[in-house]
Amino acid sequence: MLKDERDRVLLDVDAARKNDENIYSEVNTWLAKAYTMIGSELKEVKGLEDEAKNKCFIGLCPNFNARYQLSKKAEEGAGAVDELLQQGRFVKVSYRDVPQPVVDVPPKDFDDFNSRKVVFNDIMEAVKDPNLNIIGVYGMPGVGKTTLVEEVIRQVKADKLFDSVVMAAVTQTPDVRKIQDQIADMSGLKFEEQSTSGRANRLCQRLKKEKKILVVLDDIWAKLDLMEVGISLGDENQRCTILLTSRDHNVLKKDMDAKQVFLIGVLEHEEAWEFFKKIAGDGVESSDLLPIATEVAKKCGGLLIAIRTLATSLRNEPPYVWEDALRQLSKPSSSNFKGVPGTVYSTIQWSYDRLQSEDHKQTLLLCSLLGHNLHLEALLMCAMGLGLFPGISTIEETRNRLLTVVSHLKASCLLLDSYNNLRVDMHDLICDVAMSIAANHVFVLRCEDVLNYWPDDETMKECDKISLLFPSINKLPDQLKCPKLTLFNMYSKDPLMNIPANFFKEMKNLKALSLFDMNLPSLPSSISLLPNLRTLCFYGCVLGDITLIGELKNLEILSFDSSDIEMLPEEIGQLTKLKWLDLTSCSNLKRIPPGVFCKLSRLEELYVAHCFVGWGAEGNSSQESNCSVAELNALSCLTTLEIHLPNAKVIPKGFSFEKLQRYIIFISESSDWDWDWVWVRGYSKTLKLSLQTRIRSLNNGVKVLLKKAENLYIDEAKGVEFLLHESEVGDYFQQLKNLHIQKGAMIQYIFKDDDDDAHKIEFQLETLMLQGLPKLISFCSENEGSTSISPQGTTLFNPKALFPNLVKLKLYSLTSIERIWFPQAFCSTQKLKKLIIKGCSNLKHVLSDSMVEYLQQLERLKISECKCIQEIISTESIIEEAFRNRYLICFPRLKTIKLKGLKKLIGFCHEDYTVKFPSLKTLEIESCPKLKGFIHNSKSKEIPTDAVFFNNKVAFPNLEKITISHLRNVKRIWHGQLHANSFSMLKELTVKECDVLLNIFPPLVLGVFQKLEKLLVTDCASLEEVFQLQAQGLNIEETYVVGSQLREVELLRLPKLKHVWTKYHKGNISFKSLRQVSIEECSSLTTLFPFSIAKDLQQLESLTIHKSGLEEIVSKNVEGSDQQEIWFKFNQLSLLEFWNLPNLSCFYPGRHRTTWPALSKLDIYRCERVKIFGHEESQIQHSLFLIEKVIPQLERVSFSQDDIAMISDGQYEADLFCNIKFLEISCYSDESAVFPISFLRRFYNLEILHVVFCNFKELASFESKASEDKDMIITIPKIKELRLNMLNNIRHLWKQDSPLDHVCASLKCLEVWECDKLISLGFDHSFFENLTTLDIWKCKKMTELIKSLKAQSSMYLVTIRIRECEMMREIISSNGDETSYEIVFKALKHLELHCLQSLTSFCSGNYTLRFPSLEQVILSQCPRMK
Repeated sequence: MLKDERDRVLLDVDAARKNDENIYSEVNTWLAKAYTMIGSELKEVKGLEDEAKNKCFIGLCPNFNARYQLSKKAEEGAGAVDELLQQGRFVKVSYRDVPQPVVDVPPKDFDDFNSRKVVFNDIMEAVKDPNLNIIGVYGMPGVGKTTLVEEVIRQVKADKLFDSVVMAAVTQTPDVRKIQDQIADMSGLKFEEQSTSGRANRLCQRLKKEKKILVVLDDIWAKLDLMEVGISLGDENQRCTILLTSRDHNVLKKDMDAKQVFLIGVLEHEEAWEFFKKIAGDGVESSDLLPIATEVAKKCGGLLIAIRTLATSLRNEPPYVWEDALRQLSKPSSSNFKGVPGTVYSTIQWSYDRLQSEDHKQTLLLCSLLGHNLHLEALLMCAMGLGLFPGISTIEETRNRLLTVVSHLKASCLLLDSYNNLRVDMHDLICDVAMSIAANHVFVLRCEDVLNYWPDDETMKECDKISLLFPSINKLPDQLKCPKLTLFNMYSKDPLMNIPANFFKEMKNLKALSLFDMNLPSLPSSISLLPNLRTLCFYGCVLGDITLIGELKNLEILSFDSSDIEMLPEEIGQLTKLKWLDLTSCSNLKRIPPGVFCKLSRLEELYVAHCFVGWGAEGNSSQESNCSVAELNALSCLTTLEIHLPNAKVIPKGFSFEKLQRYIIFISESSDWDWDWVWVRGYSKTLKLSLQTRIRSLNNGVKVLLKKAENLYIDEAKGVEFLLHESEVGDYFQQLKNLHIQKGAMIQYIFKDDDDDAHKIEFQLETLMLQGLPKLISFCSENEGSTSISPQGTTLFNPKALFPNLVKLKLYSLTSIERIWFPQAFCSTQKLKKLIIKGCSNLKHVLSDSMVEYLQQLERLKISECKCIQEIISTESIIEEAFRNRYLICFPRLKTIKLKGLKKLIGFCHEDYTVKFPSLKTLEIESCPKLKGFIHNSKSKEIPTDAVFFNNKVAFPNLEKITISHLRNVKRIWHGQLHANSFSMLKELTVKECDVLLNIFPPLVLGVFQKLEKLLVTDCASLEEVFQLQAQGLNIEETYVVGSQLREVELLRLPKLKHVWTKYHKGNISFKSLRQVSIEECSSLTTLFPFSIAKDLQQLESLTIHKSGLEEIVSKNVEGSDQQEIWFKFNQLSLLEFWNLPNLSCFYPGRHRTTWPALSKLDIYRCERVKIFGHEESQIQHSLFLIEKVIPQLERVSFSQDDIAMISDGQYEADLFCNIKFLEISCYSDESAVFPISFLRRFYNLEILHVVFCNFKELASFESKASEDKDMIITIPKIKELRLNMLNNIRHLWKQDSPLDHVCASLKCLEVWECDKLISLGFDHSFFENLTTLDIWKCKKMTELIKSLKAQSSMYLVTIRIRECEMMREIISSNGDETSYEIVFKALKHLELHCLQSLTSFCSGNYTLRFPSLEQVILSQCPRMK
């Protein structure tokens, strides 16, 4: 029976294994016992049976004893077998593993995107936070939300943050049972219940068995009832964290009540291109495919799914397939989205169809037509003109509706935030889909489009909207027959584009017309034939006669934003339906006739900012007079006003601003301020004011503005000791959110106490800036019996003034203040995020130790030019006893610290404290000469013998950037013992002008800085070592293994530097990530790289060394054999510059080879001891480079006289130099040398030629007089740029029939620098035909630049720059020519004349000079200029 039962169990086990199930351990144990028992029992029984068969007494008698033993054994065995049989009656022999979430994308795909790492880290922090039970991730379709949360799942499991992780896809049509099934599968749960509610209860019970569980619900489209699914939010005994993904912010935040949400944006351009290349293959970088491939990649718009699909489908395809794909993607329509996954297109289409109203759909389509980074006000104007929101009449109501719709579209990820909150943007793919939806009714051309022929009349007849976004158009048609057209929007590349007179004749239905950057001397007459036009906008246009606008009787919106108009015509007064008039930034507007404004009775919004200030006096209506402010009183509907008034006197008595709901009003001579306009327009009421009196004495109209203002900018306060009394604060400052006060020479208080009442005043300010108030004693004076001048000094904020909402505080040039806060009063400022102090010369105390607990929100601390500050955090003697045990100081949110020009600063705080900055990213300390260390140990004046800047009393676990400069007392930066994890995230270190500093990285801390990417060290006079890999008694490589991520090293002007890396180590300290190394003016440096580092520099891209003492680039390998040949592979190096290295004798002092497959720019100058080029490869490489190996791949190279002689003597292939576009010829020291012009014929793709430090007497001669030299001229390339630098013997550049006439026939840029003997250029007329830039510098003997006759040819010059030519008398010489004619520099935009001691005039002849395009003139240090 046991054997039968065993066989039955084995059958079940075999079936289970075939079903990928796991066998219970007790089953395996039972089977083992069964096998053992069956085997042993059979063996023993068989022995007893054999013995029982034997008979006694010579076989005559049975063996009774054996038979007894056999029966006894059978009885015992039966009991054991029966017990084992009972144990083997299993209900189930197996179980299934709990399925885990399947993550398809390998980790390396995620790691490729640096832009995702920030949001990924933020999500991980949120997931770890036990107080956040619902977390949301949103973004547009295809952006990679699922990929990101899958990576979160992977990391969560790796870190063992939760006991269990389950994931389910919800989709746009959620099926609760399917969601339950997905979670149940991953939880190992089998439902027996049939009803959804029963399954939910069962699932809930199962999930509660996990103490900590993460539930991921992917792709939520609408509200999902979690309890209906069976997901509870946990309780005191269980933590349940729910991570949701959606394309809709509102679904997460409002419907699902997510406590924190994260936006996943599209990939940045660079990483999108790298990802595209990775999939499409390296072939996309070939010269014929690269331009097309980059455009195709852009069309993916940074969407992961689009990039992956497009790149895969185009991989290994010929160029014509790519071109066809680009064509289709450039002309969006539903049928042309073959390159984009159908799922992407359909999801965007679905999102569009699902929008809650027609308002939303039409707004989205309008955004797609009007271009990227669309100004919301421009969108509003068009929306109103088109009547997009029927039933809404006022502008403010329409604005509110539009902003609501835009916020909904953003929440749906169909619109994006732009670079400021006044604009809105749209993803390219969304834009393309939107335009494809409206394709039959719109005509759109973009910047890259070229229009040769307009569509036929039948096509245009159905057109509803036209948007021309900087396309290339030859001309507009005489008439455009578009009877259904409602919107015409045109950005012109050509400002002189003419609009034909009848262009608008067949557009009777046009409602919104916007023209950008056009020059219109008069408006086309047909514009008056647009009876339905409601919106007319001119942006940045040059306008002449605009009186025709008066014919547009139904016009509601008229904008001249940033346009050039001199007068607003009286005919504007005929526009009686006008609601919005915008004259912003019309800087040439000089006249607005009286009576125009008062006729615009329906005007709701008027913008006259940054332009007109010539307001006339009330009642003056002469022909030349201007309108007065009093006219605005007649505008009963006016709710929004932006205006600049020179002073309060132009505001008539009785004038009221009561009805204004939104305003930005300047009452000041100056229109300058340092407030950001984008930020200002985030508030509705802003007033800028210059005061001649206290506030109580102001005009009543100004008082009304002041009472309602949210932003108040007081630019100047003359003769005022305080602004207002305490009793007035409630009247005038009750709405105030932002206050800026500057230039108050007499101000002692902002407000003054009236009585002895000790009550406190609470301000609702969010930002406060006080600047240039030298006599300010305190923000608020106290009563007569007290003073703000306490024993601790004058204090800005006393306990009477409270600022519970203050976020940003800026204090500039408050020279009387010694202290900012009383420690006891600081607790009211707990929301402070930014504290910026500058030029407060008497300030001694910034913060005290007792204030730190109230600075938990502080994010930025910047203090500069305060000469009395010794500590940033000081210990208050009056509270020292109470706080003496608070040794830990923490700034949990502080991200930036900048300390500059603090002459007495000795430390951030005393070493009695340990200071932690868990969020600090940037630390900059500059020009603090007495600073002994970040944490100081005394206030003594003695400098410690071994001063260390950072020790273990300060913690910077997330610091990424450090800049320290002008620290005179610091010998070492890092202590051998640092606080745990400090500096482990450091990416960039800059050290400047630290005179006694000896090294940068001592050996014991090297392992800390493995994430450092960029190192800049300059002007440290005592610095001897950068990376100290060894110390006395310690061989660091025996202790550490360091893999540095350092990418850039720049070391400048370090006269005592002996080692960048100390010479010897065993190779376990690696700098394989190095990309750029730059060394300059390091005279004591003899070797750059140790051998063990140089052998691994295969990622190095750029190596520049200037003016240094280097003898070799790589030091010798002391552990290798002299006979062993070494191979250095610089596979990525593209730029190599060696300048002024007089001691350089070799690259490496032993047998070696080098490879430079990527080298394209080679510039070696004045390295006389080293042989640059060699002919043939030898076993021991004497020269740096082999011509045959290196030259063919170069695009830029410099040759000395010796190099040119060697190359000229050699026999080389004709195309050896074919890729060189930039050639520098240098170091012809022999005065008899002739410019090697025939040498240039080898470089038939040459574009740029520099001739430097040569003693040629002329450039115009052939090397010989052989006739074949003249025939050779046509083989010399025509260059585009020529620079002549330090040609000390040359007197004239050109002469007749010079070969340079041919070489420079296409020249666009000529630079002549430091040619001391040069008298004239001697150009031929033809020389100027293409020249656009002429730059002359330090040519001491040159007296004139251009002859007058030749100046007539210089019509294409765009830039003339002449500097430090001491003999230059005039730019254009007449040579006695008395002829009168005109010289026109048609294209000249930039003219600079600097330090020309003899210059008397630009031209002394009888000529008329014209500069129609001139934009910039710099004239300096020309004392004789008439």
